[in-house]
Amino acid sequence: MAKSSKLVAAKKGRVLLVRRRHDRLWMFPGGRRRAAESERRCLRREIGEELPKLKLGQVKLWKEVKARNRRSGRRMSDAIFVAKKVSGRLKIGDKKEIDKAAWCKPRGIRLTATSRYIRDKLFPR
Repeated sequence: MAKSSKLVAAKKGRVLLVRRRHDRLWMFPGGRRRAAESERRCLRREIGEELPKLKLGQVKLWKEVKARNRRSGRRMSDAIFVAKKVSGRLKIGDKKEIDKAAWCKPRGIRLTATSRYIRDKLFPR
């Protein structure tokens, strides 16, 4: 099983991203899986914590990524889910961890290593 789950949601040429407070890097929303928690349940819990007003429709597993990041050397172990339908306000729930959420163009923004990998695979130039 993957260690964490991430959500990819796109709307009108923009993707849903959240910005981490501690380093101000943007990332796809999601987080670490708890013991005995499925990747899908992890995703729904993390979205509920980070963006409590966001409503997710059906989510589909796109890919499980298990690789080593070439730049940082960090091991990636993520279940990447794609949402068919997303609605609701982008109200921040976990203000200690996240300071902003927005629909952004996938290029021209400082992303975490895992989010860059996801972007490059799903939204190639």
